[in-house]
Amino acid sequence: MLKQVQHDGGVVGALLRLFLCAIFCLAAPALARDRIVVALQLEPPTLDPTSGAAAAVDEVTYRTIFETLTTLDATGQPVPLLATSWTMAPDARSYVFHLRPNVRFSDGTPFDASIVAFSLMRAIRPDSTNAQAQALGNIAGVDRVDPLTVRIRLKLADAGFATLLAWGDCAMVAPGSVNALATGPIGTGPFRYESWRRGDRLILVRNDHYWGAEPALKHVEFRFVSDPAAAFAAMKTHEIDLFPDYPAPEQLAQFRADPTLRVTTAPTEGEVILALNNRTGPLHDLRVRRAIALAIDRQAIIDGAMFGYGRPIGSHFPPQNPDYVDLTGLYPHDPARAKALLAEAGYPHGFAITLKLPPPAYARRSGEIVAAQLRAVGIRAAIVPVEWPQWLDAVFARHDFDMTIVNHAEPADYAIYGRPNYYFGYDGSAIRALLAKLQASTDAGERHILLGDIQRRIAQDAVNAFLFQFPHLSVADARLTHMWVNTPLQAIDFTTTRFAGDDAGGENERGRGAGWGWAAAAIGLIALAAIGRATGLRWLVRRLGVLALTLVGASLFVFFVLQIAPGDPAQFMMGLEASPRAVASLRAELGLDGSAVHRYAAWIGGLAHGSFGSSYTYRIPVSDLLASRLAVSLPLAGLAMLLSVATGLPAALLAARRPGGWADRLVGALAQLGLAMPGFWLAMLLLLLFAVRLRWVGAGGFPGWDGGIGPALAALTLPTVALALPQAAVIARVARGSLGEELARDYVRTARAKGIGPNAILWRHVLPNAAAPILTIIGLQFPFLLAGGVIVENVFYLPGLGRLVLQAIGGRDLITVQAVAMLLVLATVATSFLIDVAQMLTDPRVVRR
Repeated sequence: MLKQVQHDGGVVGALLRLFLCAIFCLAAPALARDRIVVALQLEPPTLDPTSGAAAAVDEVTYRTIFETLTTLDATGQPVPLLATSWTMAPDARSYVFHLRPNVRFSDGTPFDASIVAFSLMRAIRPDSTNAQAQALGNIAGVDRVDPLTVRIRLKLADAGFATLLAWGDCAMVAPGSVNALATGPIGTGPFRYESWRRGDRLILVRNDHYWGAEPALKHVEFRFVSDPAAAFAAMKTHEIDLFPDYPAPEQLAQFRADPTLRVTTAPTEGEVILALNNRTGPLHDLRVRRAIALAIDRQAIIDGAMFGYGRPIGSHFPPQNPDYVDLTGLYPHDPARAKALLAEAGYPHGFAITLKLPPPAYARRSGEIVAAQLRAVGIRAAIVPVEWPQWLDAVFARHDFDMTIVNHAEPADYAIYGRPNYYFGYDGSAIRALLAKLQASTDAGERHILLGDIQRRIAQDAVNAFLFQFPHLSVADARLTHMWVNTPLQAIDFTTTRFAGDDAGGENERGRGAGWGWAAAAIGLIALAAIGRATGLRWLVRRLGVLALTLVGASLFVFFVLQIAPGDPAQFMMGLEASPRAVASLRAELGLDGSAVHRYAAWIGGLAHGSFGSSYTYRIPVSDLLASRLAVSLPLAGLAMLLSVATGLPAALLAARRPGGWADRLVGALAQLGLAMPGFWLAMLLLLLFAVRLRWVGAGGFPGWDGGIGPALAALTLPTVALALPQAAVIARVARGSLGEELARDYVRTARAKGIGPNAILWRHVLPNAAAPILTIIGLQFPFLLAGGVIVENVFYLPGLGRLVLQAIGGRDLITVQAVAMLLVLATVATSFLIDVAQMLTDPRVVRR
């Protein structure tokens, strides 16, 4: 079908192609080969790796902007980075680090021993929001021996301290930059921060002060693409050079068949586990937990949920680690033995249990297979899908769960089995004794034995059912070379990355334009004055009073509904490994520790002064977020509205000219098709046809209005069509019905009897009388188009209002959700008000009351 469209389009197809090419040739200038475009599924909430635990922060900033004293090699072992070497005291209670000379931050600040002392002591302050504050709390003090030598004293022996210092949480930061780390980070890495268009892209440029070899790349641009269809189109059209953690393993076979792309698979530090609540009920019984482990067919899960990518594991340890012990044979897939253990435990007929699954595809897909495998041995697992905030609140914080599936991505995180209050509630004295010995041991051979014993104890106690090691699935331009493959620290190292055979120069970003707030306010006042003259001051004041009361009621509803929603924003942002002290500090910083009434009053007070507050996630004013997203969503909604009216209304008029005729039947059939066709499905069809197959257009993204009107309009063309056509069908259906009702009235028969032509009757008499329902449906479409295109925005990865509210809900950014909700309420009531005015002005039957 697509080939036929491509070759047999005829005159109309040729004109369409010329039109699209004329627009889109402005939109996609060829990227220089010293610039790489990298796609990530998640956008970082901030750019400060020392405050919070979101993996996306390290993916963007670690080994690009920030560096640590040590880093980890492909096997997870610590190696030098900002420290050239170190020595550990025989009792493992102090370390001496020798620092790299001639290192400067990107602003020119020199790096020395005082920076190390400041960075580490800042991480353990009482008000620290560092996710590793608890682990770093073992630091007793940091002594500056000389400018390039520092001694770190510990409260308790810790032979693995050098590994901890490799985490992004231990990044070196200069004292003068700490207040701006979240939005304008300054580090010692090979790149420096340049710009961030939230929801769309973040750009880093080469750091001229970098101490190491100059990177071949001048620019690293991160784009945030979560939708698999958008990811596929972007990779196939080479708008993205690298997708390091591709979200859809089922599509990798198609990429492997493309010689211009390269698929890479590698191990990660992530262990996907069927986590069990060991505290009470059947799962408190070791025999039941072992029965569950025996009921699980790991390879079937890998094949079904991950399309063959992944490696079975038998304990909480990555297989690529030199200390790994293969324990997959301890619990082979044996349903008969599982049933026997259940009967021995007193459950010969099984039992019912819940399986709460977070949003990622690996968890949902694996959960379906696990539930089926457990059902085969008599365990009836009821699947309960939950969003991340609910998971963090119910599963992680309140331990209200039986089973769940999650990927533990942190390196060397086996120490969680020594915490009785951790979410799976394992209280094992033996494992705590082993962990204590490991922390105190400095002998490599002894540590190897202890790590093996730890793995065996975790497996023998069947604390959880261990499924598979999460794979690193990367899709890249085949010309990319010298890429870092293994990512034990969820970071991407671009210091040696280059495009084979390309030496082209870079390109610069342009500044942004000024806001239009005062002009909009002036236009609004002039419009209100004109409406008051046309409708009467009394009617206008009454209507505005109703609108004000509606907004107040909506604000109360929105605020208090969000307050009772599950999930703690601070816990969500800090992650699974964060200490309670760090979470409490972040709650205080975000203003979440006050009463709901106090927070509502503060929010309303801010709104009265034109302030929406600061985003919990991005730590910038919400008004800035709204302005940047409305710069995309308002034109998109406006263009879609114009196209839907320009398509739907003429179609209805054409159909109404001859009721029952061929045009009427055709318009009715097309309208029915448009109503039945989901907008996101139409969006994917348009994307596959015009971007992937015909290559006439780009696959998505938004260059910004500062990049020129042509490229911006080009980026909005396909999304506009995807949004407008279903709405055009609605307008056509409603308008045709309203016109039909008016055509059956007596005044139409009278006009025909007087010899008035059908066109004159339709345009001069019928259309004005049928306008009320048409205006109503058109007016109600605008707020829907403003944020209702969230799925379409995801398909084209546009940084619009819909994506903002979706990201804010997922990240428990309540203040942003409140602001977007109020904005949409305002749009709805304002549109309703304008509809009332339009109906009053166009229809004399509407009475002012």
